Amino acid sequence: MRDVIIDLIEKAIGEAKSRGILPNVPVANIELERPKRKEHGDWATNIALLVASRASRPAREIAEAIVECMEKESQILTQIDVAGPGFINFRLSPRFIRRVLFEIHQKGSDFGKSSIGGGRRVQVEFVSANPVGPLHVGHGRWAALGDALANVMGYAGYKVEREFYINDYGSQMEKFGRSICSRYLELVGKEYRFPEDGYAGEYIKDIAKRIYEEHGDALAHLDERQLVDRLIEMEYPRMLESIKGTLKRMGVEFDVWFSERELYRRGDVDETLSMLEEKGEAYWHEGALWLKTSSYGDEKDRVLIRSNGEPTYFASDVAYHRDKMERGFDLVINIWGADHHGYVPRMKAGMKALGYDPSALEVILGQLVKLYRGGEPVTMSKRTGEIITLDELLDEVGVDASRYFFLQRSSDSHLDFDIDLAKKESPENPVFYVQYAHARICSILRYAKEVGADDSVPTEEELDLLSTEPEMDLCKKLGELEDVVEFCAEKRAPHRLTGYAEELAALFHAFYRDCRVISDDAALTRARIFAVKGVKQVLMTVLGMLGVSAPEEM
Repeated sequence: MRDVIIDLIEKAIGEAKSRGILPNVPVANIELERPKRKEHGDWATNIALLVASRASRPAREIAEAIVECMEKESQILTQIDVAGPGFINFRLSPRFIRRVLFEIHQKGSDFGKSSIGGGRRVQVEFVSANPVGPLHVGHGRWAALGDALANVMGYAGYKVEREFYINDYGSQMEKFGRSICSRYLELVGKEYRFPEDGYAGEYIKDIAKRIYEEHGDALAHLDERQLVDRLIEMEYPRMLESIKGTLKRMGVEFDVWFSERELYRRGDVDETLSMLEEKGEAYWHEGALWLKTSSYGDEKDRVLIRSNGEPTYFASDVAYHRDKMERGFDLVINIWGADHHGYVPRMKAGMKALGYDPSALEVILGQLVKLYRGGEPVTMSKRTGEIITLDELLDEVGVDASRYFFLQRSSDSHLDFDIDLAKKESPENPVFYVQYAHARICSILRYAKEVGADDSVPTEEELDLLSTEPEMDLCKKLGELEDVVEFCAEKRAPHRLTGYAEELAALFHAFYRDCRVISDDAALTRARIFAVKGVKQVLMTVLGMLGVSAPEEM
């Protein structure tokens, strides 16, 4: 619908220029928006206001010239008005609006897909937790966000790959090994000081207990270095498998699990640092290797190799992003926590120093999740007295509610997660409200089959019977799906899908209340069943992009 109207506007502008009633000035991209009030029509554009500044003519005069030259497509538009200082409002013909139902029937699950991505290769890297402990609810938010973003970008015509970067090298792994070592040696009766910055969680004690049950004191004869290394190699793969299991349970599958260790094993880090030195982008000072990030917008230069010879996280991150770009991605998107805000400029500078366009890297910074129960904040697990894990949340509220609630707010907004609301089976719970709309449709279709109602494809004349306000509102909302998909993909805003799903569900519930689907009027019944099937398909599509199920019964 949007493209058809934009095409009409472009033709009208060209005609107005050729007639000499519109100055021959450049015209910016034409944008359409939905008017806030129904009486203002179905679409509106401010193109006349944008042209006015270049043409030195009143915007309203320009708008009137455009409208005068516009083809009066009765099949598409019933009304075109100039409003206010120069807005142009369009009202679509009811028959054109209802055609969306035929399009849904024809395209099925492809309805709403867009080609705006143009087949560009995009990598979305998300979660990327250190494999040293169970995932917490914050990781759950990034898992839902990254997966839904990849889904909607794929629907918008991008070729998307999901990647988890395994931080399995350096100080975090060392801390993990020493923490387990301490708890294990306690169990075998040896004294060993717990690391000051060690992982103090109960899960470390559980790991140590299992090791003791499996090996007794057989590992205690190893010297400290050997024991720590042995424990890391024993337990890191298990922790990684646990993380994979939690994500799989949540319905999140990655195309690539990329190991930081592999960068060092292959020599990628050394090769990248040598390359930067040869290019004059890195230099040695006081025994440390520095990258000239200040030359590319960072507040100061950053250390790649410390004076003790140890590489920084930044060194491996630079090598990792070089590897990403060499794999041929047109765009890489990283989803990081808000605490990485200061890290973004140096990573962009690193891209520039490597010779890549820094705009090929996008970083989405996500805010925290706060859990509430009974209106009170929940910070600790009842079971362990520690931070609540993602698995515990999934146990309590389920995958669908968790994913949906994680996606309700923009990633740059703090998220208050109401556990009690997520468990409610009532219209107050948004995921229940949307899923119930789908289940209700399935119930209608089962009943139609039971009573032998004709559910064949109606004619266009029969679809004309869908003329009430609830029916037309429903068709208009269905017609917005492609616009929503494009918005969510281009703005990296999959949270908008939840708003669209709730709006569509609300319009369907209103339709169900006011419009009897199965009646003695065979033609009207056919048309309404057809509309109901259209809503079912779109709800399935949107819930699928969110990673939420579309139940047939509730």
